[in-house]
Amino acid sequence: MGRKEIAGVFQVRCKSAMTLKTKALYEFDKFRCDPAEQLLCREGKPVSLTPKAFEILVTLVQSNGRLLTKEELMQRVWPDSFVEEANLTVNISALRKILGETSAGQQYIETVPKRGYRFLVPVREIKGENGSPGPAVESEVNPPQGLPGPAARKSPHDEAQSSPRKATWRTVVVPVILLAFVAIATYFYQASFSHRQIAPPPRRLAILPFRNLGQNPNSDFLGLSLADAVISKLGYVSALTVRPSYATEKYRNQTIDIKKVASELNVDTLLTGGFIHDGDDLRITCQLIDVKTENLLWKGAFDLRYDKLLTVQDNVAQQIIKGLELSLSPSEAERLKPDEPVDPLAYEYYLRGVDLYTRNDFPTAIKMLERSAEIGPNYAMTWAYLGRAYHANASFHFGGSEQYRKAQSAFERALALQPTQIEARIYMANHFTDTGRVEEAVPLLREALRTNPNHAEIHWELGYAYRFAGMLKESVAESEQARQLDPGVKLNSSTVNGYLYLREYDRFLQSLPPGNDISLIVFYKGFAQYYLGRPSDAAGNFAHAFELNPDLFQAQIGQALNYGINHQESKGVALLQETELKLHNSGAGDPEAVYKIGQAYAALGDKKSALRVLRESVETGFFPYPYMVNDPLLSGLHGESEFADILSKARQRHEAFKKTFFS
Repeated sequence: MGRKEIAGVFQVRCKSAMTLKTKALYEFDKFRCDPAEQLLCREGKPVSLTPKAFEILVTLVQSNGRLLTKEELMQRVWPDSFVEEANLTVNISALRKILGETSAGQQYIETVPKRGYRFLVPVREIKGENGSPGPAVESEVNPPQGLPGPAARKSPHDEAQSSPRKATWRTVVVPVILLAFVAIATYFYQASFSHRQIAPPPRRLAILPFRNLGQNPNSDFLGLSLADAVISKLGYVSALTVRPSYATEKYRNQTIDIKKVASELNVDTLLTGGFIHDGDDLRITCQLIDVKTENLLWKGAFDLRYDKLLTVQDNVAQQIIKGLELSLSPSEAERLKPDEPVDPLAYEYYLRGVDLYTRNDFPTAIKMLERSAEIGPNYAMTWAYLGRAYHANASFHFGGSEQYRKAQSAFERALALQPTQIEARIYMANHFTDTGRVEEAVPLLREALRTNPNHAEIHWELGYAYRFAGMLKESVAESEQARQLDPGVKLNSSTVNGYLYLREYDRFLQSLPPGNDISLIVFYKGFAQYYLGRPSDAAGNFAHAFELNPDLFQAQIGQALNYGINHQESKGVALLQETELKLHNSGAGDPEAVYKIGQAYAALGDKKSALRVLRESVETGFFPYPYMVNDPLLSGLHGESEFADILSKARQRHEAFKKTFFS
């Protein structure tokens, strides 16, 4: 970004009737917008916006309710750059998400199909002289219909009829009063400015598994599962980004080097703790550490009866909020209230199920969680995790369609008990995307973002859903935001495929985590190299991924491509047939993996199988039309009428999705 752009990043770059020489503030409904200070406040509290989104908002607010075409908006906001319309669409979508609706339930920004956007809400302009923000003059930028605007004020002719004495009074006394008023306003503005700064980035917190300090190995399950319960509790606090338990589980029962762990997890705050379980007694000790200053923010201990385990998550969460001096919104405070009591045995089964899930023992985790749900059927988190375990068992252990059905039923039960529960929304959205219902996933995730816009995993799952629907730039934007909030989110279990599908292969390779010991990541490294026309590098990584985990679908696809690189196409086709059969027999829902089987068939020259599998992929919910139509691996199919029909179906669903969620 150049100096000129930095200096004027939030200014409207073309003169119009609304351009003001004086410093101006704009108020609309519960918001106040200060372009000079690059600040948007909702009911006095700063709202975080990206520079371009803020600039678009200012441009719309200053438009006097006029329709702004897409071309006009893009020219104003990106005057010296060539950008695609998707950039504007993404920013408008982000603005709508942040602004929400007015107190009367009205949208702030109207989309005029195929033309542009209009700001609908009445705007009050507050102008201050000489650069001060004081309300020296007020005017309606976009007055409500039926109310008088500036035209209803006195005309110059009326003013000319005033007496000379009155004119003298105005020219002498009024400026003095205005100057005094401006001076007072400036003083109070500067005195309160520190409270009006743009909200700082959220605090980055990792809650490490509690160490078992006693002699009872049967209690080991409490270490990670209690920490996970606190993590879930804090998921509603937007001033925090809390690392998920899958990122911290590797520190289970380890001696911790604070600086090293904080650096690995990219956090500025750590909570460590230990516990001793002796019969009916439980003692938990915790310390909250500011890693940068090495200050101890809070240290405490809880002595409780074992049947009061449920209170641990509430007590620890409240102490973290107090130690970090966080301010909660009323809705956040409401969600952080202690959970309804649950049968102690049911809660223990829940904690055991969570621990087993993190160890990838999904069948046993299901048994524990089913037992928990049987004893305490009204605990929503049990149903959320049970649905997650069913889904994982169906996907990774070939549990089949029945497990998927049970997963959805469990998610629905969780949300019926606790409609705003973030975990159930995330897990259910992932379930919908994997099983071909991405249109049902997106509303769940967008609603969850209203609860906590700084929750990295929500952004990641939204990017995942957009990818399936072919909204590739939007998918990358959400994935990047997720990684910005938490660089480790899904780092070893998922990749930013949006880069790959946009043919940005080098960026895709850069986004992969370092190391060479995770089969999925090694496969994708080889896959990008395959696209780049580096067959020898690709072959080495495909072979290594298959060695690491020969049961992984992606590794099998890579090995089939490896056979093709070595001119053993028939062996590659045979392996793909085995992989395809395994997918069908298992009932696993992964239309993106099915698409990759189709790619491999096409690359190996088996057009008939490629077309059959690609059709299945589109029909089961993977329809990224912009990727498919330009996919180099499918170039050999372009002359086939059946391929044209498959593309047509993908395009229809892609465009319907785009119209529903991005217009």
